[in-house]
Amino acid sequence: MTVTAERALLGEVVRLPRRSPSGAVELVDHTVSAPVAWEVPTGPAASRAVFAAAHVVPRVDAENVPGAPAVLDWDATLAFRHRLWSLGLGVAEAMDTAQRGMGLDFVATAELVRRSASEAASVGGRIAAGVGTDQLNPGLHPLATVRAAYEEQLALVEDAGAQPILMASRHLAAAAAGPEDYLELYSGLLAQVRRPAVLHWLGEVFDPALAGYWGSRDVAAATDAFCDLVQANASRVDGVKVSLLDADHERALRRRLPAGVRLYTGDDFNYPDLIAGDGEFHSDALLGIFAGIPQVAAAALTRLDDGDTAGFRAALDPTVPLARHVFGAPTPYYKAGIAFLNWLDGRQPGYAMVGGLHAARSAVHQAQTFVLADEAGVLTDPVGAAGRMRQYLAVHGLG
Repeated sequence: MTVTAERALLGEVVRLPRRSPSGAVELVDHTVSAPVAWEVPTGPAASRAVFAAAHVVPRVDAENVPGAPAVLDWDATLAFRHRLWSLGLGVAEAMDTAQRGMGLDFVATAELVRRSASEAASVGGRIAAGVGTDQLNPGLHPLATVRAAYEEQLALVEDAGAQPILMASRHLAAAAAGPEDYLELYSGLLAQVRRPAVLHWLGEVFDPALAGYWGSRDVAAATDAFCDLVQANASRVDGVKVSLLDADHERALRRRLPAGVRLYTGDDFNYPDLIAGDGEFHSDALLGIFAGIPQVAAAALTRLDDGDTAGFRAALDPTVPLARHVFGAPTPYYKAGIAFLNWLDGRQPGYAMVGGLHAARSAVHQAQTFVLADEAGVLTDPVGAAGRMRQYLAVHGLG
């Protein structure tokens, strides 16, 4: 099945707000299309290693307001992970998509890692989990304290049975004096891992507090330091996850990695091209957008496994406008789009997020999210999604 302009219209019309070039908001009619019958894989992708960075679902009756401890709907949160595993996707747990540092506190994070890893073991699903330093209070801490925080979380993740993802740390960015501090701290952590880890390079477009990571604001110099770290610890590095939204940088970095070290793309703007590769090198994937389009991603990867690169692109390319919209500036709030897509598709009981972050995108923005998801064949129940969209707009005075 291919997403084409010839998809049947269902006759279900939703009046949506749209911002005109003048800045005014006008109401326009959108007729939803029939759902796409995507192929369902029989197991994990064979040609690429793929993780979806999963979001979390709050309890709708809890005080998930700004500054309050996160209270999760465990049934809905874990059911979403089971859906990803059923589609052959790995789960990247407790990453920034799950609102690390933006509503999800460390107590809830620790419980999330333990529960998800247990569920993964019950079905043979692949799981990796973020190792960070967010149990520390905001502000400047000595490097020894930052390292101890990393070590505490590394033990938590590995004791739970998940593969570690060494995440970029705001505390390390604040404390490190230069690339040598990064090399020493990360080398110490990699010396302790029980299985090869994933190194996570999250750019400042996702988190301004990470500016200058790896010891320099110059990307070329930072890349040199990063590659020095990987080269020195290649046997303990499964792969690197890079989220700079710079496809040319990623292609160049792939060629510099030691044999056997994967590059997990985190580029939610250019992922189809990077995953497809150039015939010599390709990227694997650890993507937040795959948590919003899992059935499309799974079908596309099935086609790629069959050697059908054109079919892979035909499935995945139409999702790029949606991803670029969801991850548009200010990019840290992309998480609201992931939660909105899953609520639209009936995967969670309400459109809510921990920390009240569902208010981070406007109703006009989310109306366009709905349109792009419909056009890309992402919605499994377009009529149901249209009904939820009307309810959402009515609450916002746009019904």
